Amino acid sequence: MTRESQWLLVAWLLGALAALVLARWLGRWRGSARARRRSARALAGEAAAAALLERAGYRIVARQATARWAPLLDGEPQELEVRADYLVEGGGERLVAEVKTGDEAPRLETAATRRQLLEYLIAFEADGVLLVCPERGDRRARGVIHRVEFPGVAGAAPAAGDALRGARAAASGARAGRRT
Repeated sequence: MTRESQWLLVAWLLGALAALVLARWLGRWRGSARARRRSARALAGEAAAAALLERAGYRIVARQATARWAPLLDGEPQELEVRADYLVEGGGERLVAEVKTGDEAPRLETAATRRQLLEYLIAFEADGVLLVCPERGDRRARGVIHRVEFPGVAGAAPAAGDALRGARAAASGARAGRRT
């Protein structure tokens, strides 16, 4: 191999390395920009959802409500914390309201959304769950609120007195109910 071909090989390798580094940097930059856009969309969706819930007659009890929950794993409680967008009251019920934006997330066919709503129903010991889609609907009535029910889920909703106790606990930042 001649000295000239060695230099060409080194130059080619350095060029390939620089291209890989540039591609990785551009990928990260594009990914972080996409994450920022998604985050901004979600925050705007939550603000629109709050107004939508209030216009529909719900009173917001807590934003970013948390509940401590202890499902059993081989008989041993596993302490978990779950966080929902809103805890609301309306019509004598305490409900968890979850806001979803985009094309896939607001659909009940989306397994992650369905599982999240079911988990909230149980963990918050709520009377029900609402799927709030601030980007759906027509221009005159922007936003849709869906009540989601899970037939056959035994013991998901507490007695009426427990619902009020849980709502007060969640509003004060304490856990909204405990199952062990």
